[in-house]
Amino acid sequence: MIFFKMSFNALKASGSLLAFSALFTACTKDTSQDSSSLQTLQRPQHFPPAHYTHNTNPYSKAGFDLGKNLFFDPILSRDSTISCASCHHQTNAFADKNVARSKGINGGLSDRNSPAIFNMAWNTSFMWDGGINHIEVMPFAPLVHPREMGDDLSNILRKLQQHSVYSHQFQSVFNKTKLDDQQLFWALAQYMSNLVSANSRYDKYVLGSANLSISELKGLSLFRSNCSSCHSEPLMTDYKFHNNGLDTLFKDVGRYRISQNAIDLGRFKTPSLRNIALTAPYMHDGRFSQLDQVIDHYSHHIVSSPSLSAPLSKNVGGFQFSEEEKKNLIEFLYTLTDQEFIQNKNLVP
Repeated sequence: MIFFKMSFNALKASGSLLAFSALFTACTKDTSQDSSSLQTLQRPQHFPPAHYTHNTNPYSKAGFDLGKNLFFDPILSRDSTISCASCHHQTNAFADKNVARSKGINGGLSDRNSPAIFNMAWNTSFMWDGGINHIEVMPFAPLVHPREMGDDLSNILRKLQQHSVYSHQFQSVFNKTKLDDQQLFWALAQYMSNLVSANSRYDKYVLGSANLSISELKGLSLFRSNCSSCHSEPLMTDYKFHNNGLDTLFKDVGRYRISQNAIDLGRFKTPSLRNIALTAPYMHDGRFSQLDQVIDHYSHHIVSSPSLSAPLSKNVGGFQFSEEEKKNLIEFLYTLTDQEFIQNKNLVP
């Protein structure tokens, strides 16, 4: 049995507690799969073991393709106008380019900036506040959010069951005559967990197949000295929650919404810096439109508050980077762009 933990407040706000109860029940069901369809997944050799392993959701190319088609299909939204891909574009590492808050059905806006989607199999929690802790239930929140995709599971399942193509695809992949919510979330998990970004120039440098310039190497050295405590290599995140000195008063309380612990006020999940040059705007609220604004914040504008994360507590006011150091840091961050990932035609229908 797989146990999930979602934010009670998030579910309550969306009016979806009954739907989540049904989802939890469905996720205890058994399923089977034709072993001839299974394929071995190749994980990057310089990455740690993935958190999500497909042990209960056996991977297949057909399952991946089904999840991919669903990810790009607006049928999952109430009015069939918004797909997952509407807010997660491959060319931007599956982030929403230049949009602080994404647009959903009827012109509604998301509560926070849409995060990039890649290397999801290594995530131990999801959403900016970590309100969901399993990839197999992560899509539930945007699917039912009234200002995002605005649907409910029963209606989504009805539409898919009546769809001439999807009904047969689900039966072929999961070998069950009736479509249920477990199959929907398993298919999406097969796709999302295999959006792997690990072929940037940084990766090739780590593996010894490429060189970095002097400026990029200086930036890497600065990064390792000042940034890596939260943005740990090689995934460029520690998957923890930090108050990074943006505010003293918090319009969005962040992780506190889940934990109700004062130390979590204004703390948000550390985003991976991979592909950061492609994923503007930055921070949970998209307040910074340019990468140099992010660097400037850490250089000169870290503010103190009781929940300020320990790695920054000795640097209130900022790290005071010189202009050359700022330039070198940005040069290094550009080496994290994975062109192969954003151009991989196998990731789109």
